Amino acid sequence: MIFTEFRFLSFFLLVYAGHWLLRRQTARKVWLLAASYIFYAAWDWRFLALIWLSTGIDYLAGLRIAAAPNPQARKWWLRLSLFANLGMLGFFKYCDFFLQSTAAFLQSLGFEANLPILQIILPVGISFFTFQTMSYSLDIYYKRLAPTRSLLDMSLFVGFFPQLVAGPIVRAADFLPQLLVTQRLANITFKPALLLFLSGFIKKACISDNLAPMVDAYFDNPSLWSATAAWIAVPGYAIQIYCDFSGYSDMAIASAALLGYRLCLNFNAPYLAVDLRDFWRRWHISLSTWLRDYLYIPLGGSRGSSFAVQRNLALTMLLGGLWHGASWNFVVWGGLHGLALALLRPWQRGLGKRLPNHFLRRVLSSLLTLWFVCLCWILFRAADFPSAWVVVQSFTVFHSSGTQSIDTIWLWWFGLLYAAHWLASWLRQGHSLERIPNWAFACSLGVAAAVAIAFMRVDHPPFIYFQF
Repeated sequence: MIFTEFRFLSFFLLVYAGHWLLRRQTARKVWLLAASYIFYAAWDWRFLALIWLSTGIDYLAGLRIAAAPNPQARKWWLRLSLFANLGMLGFFKYCDFFLQSTAAFLQSLGFEANLPILQIILPVGISFFTFQTMSYSLDIYYKRLAPTRSLLDMSLFVGFFPQLVAGPIVRAADFLPQLLVTQRLANITFKPALLLFLSGFIKKACISDNLAPMVDAYFDNPSLWSATAAWIAVPGYAIQIYCDFSGYSDMAIASAALLGYRLCLNFNAPYLAVDLRDFWRRWHISLSTWLRDYLYIPLGGSRGSSFAVQRNLALTMLLGGLWHGASWNFVVWGGLHGLALALLRPWQRGLGKRLPNHFLRRVLSSLLTLWFVCLCWILFRAADFPSAWVVVQSFTVFHSSGTQSIDTIWLWWFGLLYAAHWLASWLRQGHSLERIPNWAFACSLGVAAAVAIAFMRVDHPPFIYFQF
């Protein structure tokens, strides 16, 4: 069930009506949990067992960690939680990948390797809900959070349908306290929530989905296309994946808000970043902060020698790349970001300070960051390394043997979209919608929705991040 489908709108209206008609908070939570399981079962009901298993193990582990009589017992229960979650994630997402990589490595050494490929189906959202439940156990272990004694609350924290299959990755410390309060319909800020949902809908259905045919045609066989085509298709994919993923996050946050729950911001105009560190403060914020708090800082963070800091950055970004998918493309993508982050501080202290004009330095840094992010997206999108190398050559040194071209009208559209990206960032900075009369807001929202529906595709392509 995809957010841009009309059946989701029907589903959400039913959930919304039932939620606010119920008076007791416990009844509301049961209703939302049942709706969440139905929502997930619409993808594949068999994998509900994984959500129940993850919920049960971490619920028990959280209670046992808090009640453990000594540090060794606390560590044992934490290891059980991590082993269960990482074991599920490793088996379903990486088992075939490592089997194929091992077989290829053995064959390169001259050994005959016929390892079985299991063709395991990847459960939707497993990367998100396993990280979510692991953070619950880790926060209890580090004494940042008290465990919940309510299995219902724990189940809803893990399974809450707006963010279940593609985030944001919610922290228990942010979400569980909200379950203890009975929401009031009068406290819901409808205008920002409705506008955010429509914004996400337009990003996904009108921009990302309509960019997909052009981007797919180029990346299916990049050797057929000219270097100029690469300079359209690569930024096109950068826009596509941003609008696709941030569109989902917008609709998830808005759906939760209409039900009275607050989810964390997941994107903050990332293509306006002034450097790569700023980019990762703006892109997939819930993942980047998760990696910072549960991987980078435990590794040592920015403490220690320069080599130790660069090592911590590299390991964090390599594992962050692997989180995105079972492919060496993603590992290299993460490695490139890690290397660039490690080199960023020396560059800013050296060459970056030699530019005399602060405004010029900021503009050049922003453009270089955007170019580097687009360059790395090639590895994210390309089918394999040979295809990626063809695109990299076109995008960096304008070398291509292909002759097919893409209409340059796309560049004008990209300029308009970048202006809209800046405008949306400006509007987010506290400009109130409450001053707009209700009738004017409703009419504007209706017209915008009608135009969006006219431009959406009829086949409802899935969100890109569903594969992760």
